[in-house]
Amino acid sequence: MEERIDKAVELFKQGYNCSQSVVAAFADMYGFTREQALKIAASFGGGIGRMRETCGAACGLFILAGLETGATEGADREGKAANYALVQQLAREFKKRNGALKCADLLGLSEKDPIVFTPEARSNTYYEKRPCVKMVETAARIWVDYMIGDLYKFKKD
Repeated sequence: MEERIDKAVELFKQGYNCSQSVVAAFADMYGFTREQALKIAASFGGGIGRMRETCGAACGLFILAGLETGATEGADREGKAANYALVQQLAREFKKRNGALKCADLLGLSEKDPIVFTPEARSNTYYEKRPCVKMVETAARIWVDYMIGDLYKFKKD
């Protein structure tokens, strides 16, 4: 499973957004092509559409949770509850490992910082000032921990 984590990081370094990188690293396990995964997760980068809200890497994690446990029947209250419980558990773990769930907080931005639609060019300077690679790696690692049954770690906190 370590190769899945490495794949997520490599996708981010190739220019894909944080959410795309996490989802695409696991897409084949859920019957999706890389292209489908990239499109499904495209809008969640930069804290959802670059609005700096919930971290896109965490959103990718939540997309995976939906693929794994999402209810497919409208009346399936138990299925919905199980999925929501998993998402909340994953969110707590992401926040515990990173200190925040919100993109702006992870980037150290304030409410006064303007929202810019165009993503920055990827360069050494970009990677030095942004913790996004770490967020992608952490989200992928949390999903691997979930998949190999290490969720007991999360429940202790």
